[in-house]
Amino acid sequence: MKIAVIGAGYVGLVTAACFSEFGYEVICIDNDKYKIKKLKKNIIPIYEPGLSDLVKKNAKSKYLLFSNSISKIRDANIIFIAVGTPSSRRGDGEADLKFVFSVVNDISKFLKKGKKQLVITKSTVPVGTGKKIQDIICELRPELINNKDYFVSSNPEFLREGSAIEDFMRPDRVVCGVTDKKAEETLKELYRPLNLREAPVLFTDIESAEIIKYASNAFLALKVSFINEIANLCEKTGGNVQMVAKGMGLDNRIGPKFLHPGPGFGGSCFPKDTRALYASFKKNKIKNTLVKSVINFNEDRKISIVNKIKNLLKPNIKNKVIAFLGVTFKPNTDDLRESPSLEIIPRLRKLGIKIHAHDPAFNSEFKIKEFDKVKWYSNVLDAMKNADLLVIHTEWNEYRGLDLLKVKKELKNPIILDLRNIFNLDDVKKFNIKYYGIGFKS
Repeated sequence: MKIAVIGAGYVGLVTAACFSEFGYEVICIDNDKYKIKKLKKNIIPIYEPGLSDLVKKNAKSKYLLFSNSISKIRDANIIFIAVGTPSSRRGDGEADLKFVFSVVNDISKFLKKGKKQLVITKSTVPVGTGKKIQDIICELRPELINNKDYFVSSNPEFLREGSAIEDFMRPDRVVCGVTDKKAEETLKELYRPLNLREAPVLFTDIESAEIIKYASNAFLALKVSFINEIANLCEKTGGNVQMVAKGMGLDNRIGPKFLHPGPGFGGSCFPKDTRALYASFKKNKIKNTLVKSVINFNEDRKISIVNKIKNLLKPNIKNKVIAFLGVTFKPNTDDLRESPSLEIIPRLRKLGIKIHAHDPAFNSEFKIKEFDKVKWYSNVLDAMKNADLLVIHTEWNEYRGLDLLKVKKELKNPIILDLRNIFNLDDVKKFNIKYYGIGFKS
């Protein structure tokens, strides 16, 4: 089986590498010549544990190839569309599908009559996109007969940054939206290597598959916002949100995952997908307040964190120094997309606060306008020297093992604001450090 993956971004590259690990012949195509040139030299453009080794191994064995030419799809049995679907610049929250439809236009030229190629959206797309793709191909290639010459399907990704390889190889489920038995048989064969791991493969219509992706992310975002609201209640009443979350999570109907308070959700999926889902409700004239409230709460959450920091630095805020640990939206990734830090740090800078930052994944991409005048340190303890406050923003393992005695010696004022609750309150108090977390009284 030959596979073409169009898009060498996060989803496309992980998808291509993992399918090549199954022993399929995979070609990963991208119009970014510089990116493809780097990939051919085994230089990986993203930070994802295990991905570099996987790419190098399968590129060496020739199971994984890279190209700039869309014409390479001619020989593929399956063509994955894995390009970005960012929020529209119109500001209405809708997903911008220009990259998807551009790819559909391009691949339409090279689909082979009679080859029965399967065109699959791996990109996150709103409901109805599969039908539009089908219409575009029909219009551009009227001589091709849908369900005889080609098939359109949906196979949304559920990859978590930082553990994407594990999620692909040992998925909770694989969702496939199809309109034809032949497409279903092809996808069953494609995912046959997962049979030994007993991964559930769910076959639905295309529209349901498209909605499942958005509904899943919005529901998880809801859990994050819900536990943050409960954290606010705990701080006022004396409850402990970690105990509350544990008690909730022991209920199998709820589960413990995503019940972790913090500065709000970020990344390439939750913010974008909740906005797109809400836009779908609006487009179809369906009243929705729940998803919208999640979006609003997440935006307000960042402001409330800034206010929390201000209160810890009062009365004289200007020229105070904060050691800010971690700026990515989660650990084990260098992804800054919609990270709460992009909102929190600029607001602190406007107050005249100086930011000394550290992140294990720091690279040149971190030098952006939102982090203007941020002073970066390669050593985490150096970032703390003479700081008035230590803020832990991202729960990197490197921070969990910090020597608190050394931390206290470096800080001008021994105060920690832990936005991820990575330390135990009693353990920190032993060092006479003022410790503030999320969702409990210090």
